Formats: sequence, C-alpha cells, structure tokens
Amino acid sequence: MISRAKLLSAVPPALRDPLFTEFNSIVQNYLEGRFSPSELSGGVFCEIVYTILAGFASGSYPHRPTKPRDFVSACRALESNASGPRSFQILLPRLLPALYEIRSNRGVGHTGGDVDPNLMDATAVVTFAKWILAELIRVFHTVSPQEAQRTVDSVAEINIPLIWSDGIIKRVLDTSLKLGQRILVLLSSCPAGARIDALCGWVEPDDEAYFRRALRKLHTDRFVELNERANQVRLLPPGAKSVARLLRPRLLE
Repeated sequence: MISRAKLLSAVPPALRDPLFTEFNSIVQNYLEGRFSPSELSGGVFCEIVYTILAGFASGSYPHRPTKPRDFVSACRALESNASGPRSFQILLPRLLPALYEIRSNRGVGHTGGDVDPNLMDATAVVTFAKWILAELIRVFHTVSPQEAQRTVDSVAEINIPLIWSDGIIKRVLDTSLKLGQRILVLLSSCPAGARIDALCGWVEPDDEAYFRRALRKLHTDRFVELNERANQVRLLPPGAKSVARLLRPRLLE
C-alpha cells in the first residue's frame, strides 16, 4: 500500500496525518451504520482541508489545523489565489462550505421535518470527503501517475454500509462474512450491547444452537461479554479491534 507521505508529500505531517485520521473516521462510522451528526460529520475534515489550501496559497503551512472565524468567507477568499490549480481556486473553496454545513439544523423547522435525513446526509458527507481527498492526492502525489490513479480510483469508490437498519432490525449487508464476524460487526453498532434474542434475529442463523455456541466461543476468547441469564451481550475491546481489522481494507491508511 502506498504511504501517506508519498500520497501527500508536500503537506506537512501535522496536517496530513489528521486529514487521513478524520477521513478514515468518517468512512468507518459510515460502514458501521453510525449516521447521526454527532458520529459522522465533515466539519473537522473541512477545517483540515481548508488549512491545507490556505497554506498552499500562502506558501507557508500552519503547524496545526485552524478553524476560521467565518468559514464561508475564508473559503471565498481562497478563490483569489490564481497561482494554484483551478480545483484549489474554485471547486474546493465552493464545495467545503456545503460539506461543512450539511449536517447543521437538519430536520428542524421546515416542512417534512419528521423525515430523518441522517442516512442521505451521511452518504453525502462520505461522497464529498472521498472526492476532496482524491483531488488532493491527484494534485500532491509524488508516486507514478499509474499508482496515483489507482489510489484516486480506490478512494472514489462508493462503499455501502456494512450494516443496514430501519431503527429496529439490523442486517449485515456483506454476505461473505462468517457468523462470528457478523456478530461482532453488529455488536460494534450497539455501544450499550444488545439483547441476545434480538441479535439472533438480526443474524438469522440456520441453527440457533450453533449461533449460541458461536457466542460462547466469542465470550471464551474475550471478544464479547455474554450474560445469557440477563439475555445480554456486548462487545469487548479485543472484539472491537477485530472489527477494526475487518474494516481496514475499506479504509485508506
């Protein structure tokens, strides 16, 4: 896998590393079905990208990401920089404010406000973030054009969530996952744990006895904490790490 330094060699680590960290957080929360504004927002990502663009325009990068007092006006000011690529002058400065604001005041004070916008907003955030990161890689890369193209293409791919939910039922959409993996992925979307009978309904095992044996094995391996008497199970840190490893190929390291 191509290193971050080669993908964005001109960007200092103090900005490059937070950029990738925030991007991966956005994608991972989306894949895990965490769609609420507090869990999946492009605000910090936008601030980091703005800082990179401002540093490129001035020729001097700040030592850490900065948040302009007036984000829209600050982005508009970037349009006066005629020395960089057109995407840095027009496209990104105009796209960032939309991404920055997309999760604010949604579902409040307008007709149809009882319709939950979380999934469509989260999808927009992920799609915009991928396009923005791919554009930064396209401009800043120091690898071969072929390697850069492959990386840009991989970033731009649209991933569906690993978990679908209507608020009651949950389903793992990747049917290639084994039973134990499906259990862990589902529990990763339940910070407070889940009822065993509900989890069984989400997994839809061919054999409930086999499902319970799998749960006990995960408990023995300390991936989950299982309390059959209380009908409760929750993810433990080793289980969360296993889910992170499962998601890693879908992220950009």
